[in-house]
Amino acid sequence: MSNKKELLSKIDFYLVTDSGLSKKGTLSDVLDAVSAGCRIVQYREKNKSTKDLITEASQIKAICGDDAIFLVNDRIDVALAVNADGVHLGQNDMPLDIARAILGNDKIIGITVHDINEAIKAENGGADYVGLGPIFETSTKSDAGKGIGPKSIKDVKNAIHIPIVAIGGITKDNCISVIENGAFGLVAISAVVCSNDVKQETKDFINIIRKTRSRISSFNNFDIHHEV
Repeated sequence: MSNKKELLSKIDFYLVTDSGLSKKGTLSDVLDAVSAGCRIVQYREKNKSTKDLITEASQIKAICGDDAIFLVNDRIDVALAVNADGVHLGQNDMPLDIARAILGNDKIIGITVHDINEAIKAENGGADYVGLGPIFETSTKSDAGKGIGPKSIKDVKNAIHIPIVAIGGITKDNCISVIENGAFGLVAISAVVCSNDVKQETKDFINIIRKTRSRISSFNNFDIHHEV
């Protein structure tokens, strides 16, 4: 297992880049998020040439360094070109088994899932984590579909053993319910990259996530020690 795979156990806020929404640019967003404590970054860019993707991906990898996992969305060729830590794949992207054969066992592969069946299939296929959503209604992806609700996280968590990252319409106002229902980490694209202070927004999310986890852990420990 690579050191970066070990970092999966420490993720909370998960940055997905979006140059179309960003106010200060992708590189600035990544720098601010990582400096704020973000431990996983997914480079998602659909409208640039392969050459430009490789150039920018190399720069993002340098920013992430040893402190954050760096994944490329969809483009396995770009991930290989810059020696990224792995990729994140959608249901209509390259099949997981082929991606794993190309990348090898040391690389991280995340899969977007929408329900229990897709999540089980992803885990059985060797995915390192799943991105579940959309949890709430979102305008970030036009084809995201209806929100499946935070309670769906608990259902999926009961069916698989790999980490669940929640995505879709998540804000500081509703993210507590996401963690309470079992998400290991969360993505909040527009809530962060559309802001004027990506670093502060990232810090805010991380603080909320960690406080919620701590409260849940304390509550669970209380229950265990007070069982009759």
